[in-house]
Amino acid sequence: MDFPAPDPIFTRSEQTRAHFRLAVKITLGFLALIWLIHLIGWGLDMGPEQFGIRPRQLAGLPGIVFAPLMHGSFAHLIANSPPLLVSGTAMLFLYPHSSLRAVPAIYFGAGVIVWLAGRGSVHLGASGLVYGFVSHIFVAGLLRRDRRAIAASLAVAFMYGSLAWGVLPMPLGVSWETHLAAAMIGAMSAIAWRHLDVPPLKRYAWEEEDKENGELTSDADNSRPLPDADELDRN
Repeated sequence: MDFPAPDPIFTRSEQTRAHFRLAVKITLGFLALIWLIHLIGWGLDMGPEQFGIRPRQLAGLPGIVFAPLMHGSFAHLIANSPPLLVSGTAMLFLYPHSSLRAVPAIYFGAGVIVWLAGRGSVHLGASGLVYGFVSHIFVAGLLRRDRRAIAASLAVAFMYGSLAWGVLPMPLGVSWETHLAAAMIGAMSAIAWRHLDVPPLKRYAWEEEDKENGELTSDADNSRPLPDADELDRN
């Protein structure tokens, strides 16, 4: 089975490196924001519960926006930070056009589903984003079949394959509903927008020769004079 390789001119270009740096900066900026929010809440002795999602309660609706920014403890925030940095950077770098659609869908869609169908608890934390991003990257790698996408898919599967346990019903303290909803949205977004962000593929010398030969053959065929009427009658 042949897996096409992206064009090295594309993957090693200055523009591609700039895109990677931008993806890192955006992800680090988001991490800095959630750390700042947690530090402010800790300094003011404010609990994050009031900003979480409370299923089927009007008071819990704002949590759809704010819950991914809130964490119950420093341990919770520290646990989410490295996978969010890795998966967020990979998502924005490899699939920039898809991310414009997928990231909002994962961020808000998971919250809406949890508010509608979650347990009667307070749901908060950025782990849903991690599940959504990892799911998108993994499924996109299975569908696209180019080497860069497959490598990213295998990498996230190797590093965060254990996250699959987080979508199963768990005791109170873990919002498996958020994990499951975000993972489903991430997978569906990878399928829906699989035709976006396809890198130009590497072209080999023999392909260029075939293309040139095909053009020459086409030109030669087009240059032949049309047969006269007698020739047409005989044929």
